[in-house]
Amino acid sequence: MDSTEAFQTLIGNDKDFLTTRVSYLLNLKGASVTVQTACSTSLVAVHLACQSLLNGENDLALAGGVSLKVPHRCGYFYQEGGIYSPDGHCRSFDANAQGTVGGSGMAILVLKRLEDAIADGDSVHAVIKGSAVANDGAGKVGYTAPSVQGQAEVIEEALAVADVNPETIQYVETHGTATPLGDPIEIQALTQVFRTRRGEPPGRPYCAIGSVKSNVGHLDAAAGVAGLLEAVLALKQQLIPPSLHFQEPNPEIDFTESPFFVNTQLLP
Repeated sequence: MDSTEAFQTLIGNDKDFLTTRVSYLLNLKGASVTVQTACSTSLVAVHLACQSLLNGENDLALAGGVSLKVPHRCGYFYQEGGIYSPDGHCRSFDANAQGTVGGSGMAILVLKRLEDAIADGDSVHAVIKGSAVANDGAGKVGYTAPSVQGQAEVIEEALAVADVNPETIQYVETHGTATPLGDPIEIQALTQVFRTRRGEPPGRPYCAIGSVKSNVGHLDAAAGVAGLLEAVLALKQQLIPPSLHFQEPNPEIDFTESPFFVNTQLLP
């Protein structure tokens, strides 16, 4: 391979050139930004695209993520204490949840301001009413660990921006990695926000939760937009999708004191 071929291989595979290469091939103008925030990457990209539209910087945006494992069928070595499942199943919120599994995938959303989409006669599959981005800082047991307070604050902000009452929410698409640490913290954070905004204990669980990771695995940079797309399709089809591999609740999660239940069947 000569230097010219090596350079073309570099820019064709390096993540830093992904968005500008797409913009070049599709003749897209305006901002072309590659976002890298680990497994929140694609949702942060959607958030930034929405802000760009609301600020009038662009009239249309493509936002999402892609993650490809090469070679595709290489498997992985299970290591006790790691994040990967020992049996190849992602059992989100289940008592036997021991970790996640990897996956390859991509999803791209076409975003416009709602009034423009309606005026242009576009097919509107869902409306993003609000979004928020934040970081945990150092208030957690370790760098790779999630934080209850950090998650609660960003959920609270997103609900406030969207001006949505938790009592009207029937389904939450979760991160749901099926890790012993992550799942209980996620439900604790959600419960804290829903309870605070209701001003009373949650009572009977009324809001279904699920995770697309139980179907397709953890897509890393594309994980968030895959979950968002599942929520969009749920709205479009008016059906709540089931989460797979759930048999009994994780004993570290008190669902009876939360407004949530893990959905295991197709519901209207």
